[in-house]
Amino acid sequence: MTNGKIVRYLQWWVVFLLPLLPLGLLIHNAWIFNLGADPAQAIVHETGLWAINLLWITLAITPLRRIFKINWPMRFRRMMGLYSLFYAVVHLLAFATFIVGWQPDLLLKELSERPYIVVGALAVLMLIPLGITSTHKMQRRLGRNWLRLHKLVYPIALLVMVHIIWQIRSDFGEQLLYGTLLSVLLGSRLYFYLQKRLRTQRTARAA
Repeated sequence: MTNGKIVRYLQWWVVFLLPLLPLGLLIHNAWIFNLGADPAQAIVHETGLWAINLLWITLAITPLRRIFKINWPMRFRRMMGLYSLFYAVVHLLAFATFIVGWQPDLLLKELSERPYIVVGALAVLMLIPLGITSTHKMQRRLGRNWLRLHKLVYPIALLVMVHIIWQIRSDFGEQLLYGTLLSVLLGSRLYFYLQKRLRTQRTARAA
């Protein structure tokens, strides 16, 4: 095995294991009863937070490649997206298990009193088909429809943003940070899209 292959192999394992660290720390803290006064809320919050973090990281990979010419993270974009889905599903299951206890009447009450739950659940449901179709085989089978389907990541990100904004109580620093990052990420994509259209129009005029 050449040095380049060894580096790529080690790089893959490092990137694969890093997103599991928050879950490992969460399980460890739960094991030693170190999740604060409300462990259920801590589990729900932490898993939701990492679902958002990994979704934002997934969205950041393409702008990083275009702006800074950093290509190697592109190999891990799918992995980051799948990890975001994983944490989002765990977040939803943790809410259903620890907050409402799978009680339909309590679930309906929570949904009516906290509409941000509906928005968050919708975002998770929309992420699932992206995860299912993330393989190379599905990409070949769907063709151009694959690109159209995976553009759902943008409305999903906006739904996630609404989900966390609706939870503002007094301190909105966290929401402001995520909103600013998302504005930069989506704004950069819009900029590159407009630049591409402008180049296409110039080429057409020249022809």
